Amino acid sequence: MGNKVVTFTEQQLEDYQDCTFFTRKEILRVFKRFREVNPDLVPKRMTGNQAHTIAVPVEEIEKLPELKENPFKRRICQVFSHDGSGNLTFDDFLDMMSVFSEGAPRDIKAWYAFRIYDLDDDNFIGREDLLEATRLLTKGELHPQERDEIVASVLDEADVDGDGRLSFMDFEHVVVRAPDFLSTFHIRV
Repeated sequence: MGNKVVTFTEQQLEDYQDCTFFTRKEILRVFKRFREVNPDLVPKRMTGNQAHTIAVPVEEIEKLPELKENPFKRRICQVFSHDGSGNLTFDDFLDMMSVFSEGAPRDIKAWYAFRIYDLDDDNFIGREDLLEATRLLTKGELHPQERDEIVASVLDEADVDGDGRLSFMDFEHVVVRAPDFLSTFHIRV
């Protein structure tokens, strides 16, 4: 009975509960998933500042079953990595899994979805962002003219202020009307 490995201190678990949408049990499950990605790199017990300094390379995170088929897998990792590289520490990974959890509210999910689609990080989803997103989503199977038509249609429908790009408010306005958004912006823990 005394051989149980304590992954986190009580204080660490309380802190994680306070800043995520997870229970203690779910936090430990998320850690187990994180450690399985690279058990040689990630220790069984996180001490000191390891939870925010040991980073698993993006190439390994992208192989997770929940991400490997997602055309935005690299971008998702970049958005959640604290330095934008895509390499994830446990803290980054926990944030990502928390945002994609059932417990995360729609507005938090919408904000991160916006950031994922804002491929050039200019705080707007512009024409080039939409063209690239369309290319990723269709695996490059559409002709440029077809992608242009889709982008024009999206901007026509969603660009409330008519400036040729989507602000977060424009994006959120569309997302709240999308009934399947919550179920598709989800990773099961």
